[in-house]
Amino acid sequence: MFRNRLYYHVKPLVPVNLRLAIRRRFALRKLELVKGIWPILPGSECQPLGWPGWPDGKTFALVLTHDVDGPRGVAKCQQLMELERELGFRSSFNFIPEGDYEVPSELRAELKARGFEVGVHDLNHDGKLYQSPAKFSENARRINHYLKEWEAVGFRSGFMFHNLDWLRQLNVSYESSTFDTDPFEPQPDCAGTIFPFWVSRHPTPAAPASGYVELPYTLPQDSTLFLVLRETSPEIWKQKLDWLASHGGMALVNVHPDYLRFEGDPASRSTFPVSFYRQFLEYARQKYGQTFWQPLPCELAEWYRREVPHSISGATGDAAVKGGGGDKILPPVLRGKHAAVVLYSKIKSDPRPRRELEALLAEGFSVDLICLQEGADDPVEEVRGQLRITRIPIRHERSKKSSYFQHYGIFFLQAFGVLSVRSFKRKYDLVHVHNMPDALVFTAIIPKWWGSKILLDLHDPMPELYESIYAMKPDAPMVKVLRKIEKWSTGFADLVLTPNEAFRKLFSSRSCPVDKVRIVMNTPDEKVFHPRLGQLTDATKPENKQGFRLMYHGLIAERHGLTTAVEALEKLAREMPDIVLDIYGEKNPFYCQIAEVIKTKKLEALVRYQGVRRLDDIPAAIWEADLGIIPNLRTPFTEINFPTRIFEYLCLGKPVVVPDTKGIRDYFDDTQILFFEPGNAGDLARVIRWVREHPVETATFVERGQKVYVEHLWSLERKQFINAVASLFQSQPQASSPH
Repeated sequence: MFRNRLYYHVKPLVPVNLRLAIRRRFALRKLELVKGIWPILPGSECQPLGWPGWPDGKTFALVLTHDVDGPRGVAKCQQLMELERELGFRSSFNFIPEGDYEVPSELRAELKARGFEVGVHDLNHDGKLYQSPAKFSENARRINHYLKEWEAVGFRSGFMFHNLDWLRQLNVSYESSTFDTDPFEPQPDCAGTIFPFWVSRHPTPAAPASGYVELPYTLPQDSTLFLVLRETSPEIWKQKLDWLASHGGMALVNVHPDYLRFEGDPASRSTFPVSFYRQFLEYARQKYGQTFWQPLPCELAEWYRREVPHSISGATGDAAVKGGGGDKILPPVLRGKHAAVVLYSKIKSDPRPRRELEALLAEGFSVDLICLQEGADDPVEEVRGQLRITRIPIRHERSKKSSYFQHYGIFFLQAFGVLSVRSFKRKYDLVHVHNMPDALVFTAIIPKWWGSKILLDLHDPMPELYESIYAMKPDAPMVKVLRKIEKWSTGFADLVLTPNEAFRKLFSSRSCPVDKVRIVMNTPDEKVFHPRLGQLTDATKPENKQGFRLMYHGLIAERHGLTTAVEALEKLAREMPDIVLDIYGEKNPFYCQIAEVIKTKKLEALVRYQGVRRLDDIPAAIWEADLGIIPNLRTPFTEINFPTRIFEYLCLGKPVVVPDTKGIRDYFDDTQILFFEPGNAGDLARVIRWVREHPVETATFVERGQKVYVEHLWSLERKQFINAVASLFQSQPQASSPH
């Protein structure tokens, strides 16, 4: 960004050919580094949930746009329009209202009369549109004036700068200042999708349809290909078009009339032959014929508003609001950054840190992971590509408070030492710390001093958890200390993540500003839990009469209510002799207590302890079950917790019974999931009996519950996580490029 800013300040003083040479030098050095994300960004081809497909069965959309940057471009608009008409195409021409040329009203009228579109391109095209919120609001009023005068509905910023939040002030149907991937732009954050998406103007239930459609360009800009990288053919355009077509995406290209060299024009390093553009259009028509849709941008936006449910844009639009991050959904290029992850846990068996670590690696981070040793044979130090693992050999104890704090202390000191020493050798861009404990964030004191961004991931609120585990009162000295540590920890961090709405409200009410904490939910990884959506499962088929399997999996602890489950089983045993409860989890002292209860009640034949299962093996176990149970008691922690297991059952099309608590009510109502009164074995038995007797109605609950689940797929939550990380490195654009 510094280079871009420097370039902007010297631009008026440097001849155009020298400016291009400077850009080319930096771009060619970058080209090798960005091969994995340009011109194709893996993952950007994922269709939005509920995507209806293009109209009339078309396989993909091809959208042509033009930014007219100067008088030279205005003079070439007529020729460009005639070229496209000759080949059977239409496009949008975007003009600068207050630039260094007049926008002839006759030209705008002729373009519209011939079936083309006119849009607004920035205001002055001086790189200062987003200088400050106040200045942007002033500029927005003037831009809206030109939109109304020109009867235009589309906008694009100069130099592809963008702030989707501020752009809500424009009276537009669509906006097009973003891209699926383009690391050569001065603001190189990417939309990460080859589909249009919705940006709410007022993201509230009262005004759900107010907003604009964002149309990212998905084919590299002409200036990048032919002026900077000096490509000698449109081959990259053709290859990217084939890829976009194969995935049913939107191929949107931006060609500047200013840079086209028509027959008879003098050769110049700041232009390229118009034949390149002609070859591309002819290739599209010859190879794909009438199979693609070729709308004007305004027509695509109108179709999107009419046909695409705005709720499906959650991956790139409104869901960012739910995540606490506004709609800043455009992560910058993170490739090449260096991160450390600190985790007092075992990475293989802790799904949230594992998924987030994988997301960082996929974005191009190199990562130093500091965690607990999984097994005695695991090496203390291990390198796997861009991942370096440091395992600290501590046996994780849950039973004694003294063991907790002793082992926390040992881990803290060793992690602090590792981070501090490595910070002097190679600066970390990011340190991602997972609680528990909250105080682990202070292992990053030295990295923060060197300028690292600190991300604190609060999986659980420690005060409430300790109240629940050790039956402490809210005013107990230890609970007060934990609240104080929580406040210090969130204050030290640059950004805080937490997994559900109840936790977010709790943290923001007592220790963390509301704009500093974001939600990234714990949801099943689709690579492990392959969704079976809309299926009538074995548990809900009316003809299924062969036994009835209940399933519990997870931590075996008193607060998780297995005693209640066993008591409910006792009530059902006589009327449902084929009922079975399978328990999956690690044996511990509390399990021994449960085993005694089972023995006392003579339920040994109905309860089967299945041992520990790897995360990858849990889906198979769920698929064999008829009903999942989450029998949590009501405690200060479980009241606000949202068990990930809910989504794991729904993901695989299985019904699940859950406690009626606030943390779950934030996401489900009585029509979407089966509730029981926490701690009430009779009520739990009643719900289990109802599920057995009403398979068709149960299937309806599963179907409705799955609709909640698909709003929080890991592919969506992963974007929230990457957006949160990206926001730590984002800054307001202050630079420009030579187009």
